[in-house]
Amino acid sequence: MYKHILVALEHSEADRTILDHVQALARLTGARLLLVHVADGWAARNFDRLKLRASEEMRDDLAYLERMAAECRQVGLEAEPRLALGDPADQLIKVAGESGVDLIAMATHGHRFIKDLAFGTTVSRVRHEVKIPVLLLRAQ
Repeated sequence: MYKHILVALEHSEADRTILDHVQALARLTGARLLLVHVADGWAARNFDRLKLRASEEMRDDLAYLERMAAECRQVGLEAEPRLALGDPADQLIKVAGESGVDLIAMATHGHRFIKDLAFGTTVSRVRHEVKIPVLLLRAQ
């Protein structure tokens, strides 16, 4: 079944929904977890092009990912944190392709109408552009 799961984390309370579910799934399947957060502020989007230093936000995001990976390891799961930089949909698709994951897990917010246009684009693009299953859970 699933052996390597990319878990998209927002660095928000929505992460608890997806992490709890995926940890249970990983225990059942023996899957490794790749915890990914995409920093998408100005510094992150221009980091390589302008040879910038990591912003405070990027450092905070990486520390968060490392805490979440440590939490997964404490319950016996193999977990790797990865901070990506740029457009969230582009980066999640890229990391999924490069990492050989066989499932992407993401939380959604259940927005309606206008908010879907603004906030639902990452989920929509990812689920339409990857060739592997995408697990979507509504954030609690």
